[in-house]
Amino acid sequence: MTSLPAGRTTPEHHHDHRDVTGGWLRPAVFGVMDGLVSNTALIVGVAAGADDSKTVVLAGIAGLAAGAFSMATGEYVSVASQTELARAEIEVEKAEISRVPDAEQAELAAIYRSRGVDEVTAAEVARQLSLDPEQVWRVHAREELGIDPDDLPSPWLAAGTSFLAFVVGAFVPLLPFVLGGTGLLPVVLLALVASFVAGAVVSRFTDRSAVYSGTRQLLLSGAAAALTYGVGSLAGASV
Repeated sequence: MTSLPAGRTTPEHHHDHRDVTGGWLRPAVFGVMDGLVSNTALIVGVAAGADDSKTVVLAGIAGLAAGAFSMATGEYVSVASQTELARAEIEVEKAEISRVPDAEQAELAAIYRSRGVDEVTAAEVARQLSLDPEQVWRVHAREELGIDPDDLPSPWLAAGTSFLAFVVGAFVPLLPFVLGGTGLLPVVLLALVASFVAGAVVSRFTDRSAVYSGTRQLLLSGAAAALTYGVGSLAGASV
């Protein structure tokens, strides 16, 4: 047992955890990356087969709008379906606790025994947790289903985050044209720099280094743009 300094009765709290279940990080990262990579590839591909910048800009704007709405819709439906499934399983668990409370209590004790708690302690913990009907189903949801019923992801948060993130990412390759440029080189350079920066920023939420994450995203974005440019060149030559 760890001893405490003289005069202290509780352990000192030294750190805080970041929000890992809020449902915003994945759609934000995916939205920015997808918007940046897909619209850069689209603009580069169209530019390879088109003769005027107006067509390229129109394609980029259409890609931004279509991609943002598509991403938001997809995120909303997927997260809503996941949340609905979780709630349905929670209702099943509630019904089982109401129908066979002793069996559910024994099941909870078995879970704690499987984690190394001795039999007597596991049984007592399960008994005490089962005394409150408004809390016991939450315990079963966390222990059996692996979900927190009080922190289910929001489909609206996921959709909104995805939409805004995609718009930001997809606007980057359009920026040189908005500022009056007509060449493809500024688009590619800006997109590659943005890819590296985006990857480096993501590393703040992971255990990867900024250089590793940034370089990985830069290489993937560059490969996507190069392949799409090749397809656009072939298509433009054949039309």
